[in-house]
Amino acid sequence: MNFVVEGFGWIFDPANIGGPQGWIARLLEQLSYTFGAVAIGAVIAIPLGYLVGHTGRGRDIAVSLSGGLRALPSLGVLILIGLGLGIGFKAPLITFVILAIPPILAGAYSGFEAVDRKTIDAARAVGMTEWQVITQVEVPLGLPLLIGGIRSGVLQVVATATLAGYISGGALGVFIFEGTSTRNYAETLGASILVTALALALEGIFALVQRLVVPRGVVAKEATDLRPRSSRPQPVMGIPIHEGK
Repeated sequence: MNFVVEGFGWIFDPANIGGPQGWIARLLEQLSYTFGAVAIGAVIAIPLGYLVGHTGRGRDIAVSLSGGLRALPSLGVLILIGLGLGIGFKAPLITFVILAIPPILAGAYSGFEAVDRKTIDAARAVGMTEWQVITQVEVPLGLPLLIGGIRSGVLQVVATATLAGYISGGALGVFIFEGTSTRNYAETLGASILVTALALALEGIFALVQRLVVPRGVVAKEATDLRPRSSRPQPVMGIPIHEGK
């Protein structure tokens, strides 16, 4: 319990807050890695996912690619890229882009696959072009699953971005590795608390966004489907019974 108190004490110590080496600057670096990697990963993964989801071609390759990239050890990839590019911002960013691509790719193509084929056929029947089907039907209806993929990618990267400190790439991991090496457990725990709080805050924000992007028609349909039926007994129609027969 004392370690927890010391961790919060380290966070609120004015000497550790401001300045280029303070945790605010490191937290901004953590966010830069996170959103930079997710943005680059989205530019790569979303068009590929939409192409796979719309055409149905290459799905096995996309699934294999997503699974293969997820299986890569983050620290090992970071060290290999760091050996090639040296110490700095580039090696961690490339590593985190590799981590961000699989969930975004999966969210993109699964969002298109989740759209009812009858809806797409109806859109084509009223004269929509393929581009209109994509932009006006598949993209809006598949957006919640895409946001879910981005949400998963953000959480994975923001937690893994602490590894950037291992090769002097900044972020909150600097305090974790520094505190571990010097046995300053208050610093290690304080940085860990900040990473956890940041991940929880981003989780809450993206969970809200994912709910807000659900099309109104889908929400209304779900509300109608879930409306409880009346418990009032229904009249029973039958053949009248006559005495003596």
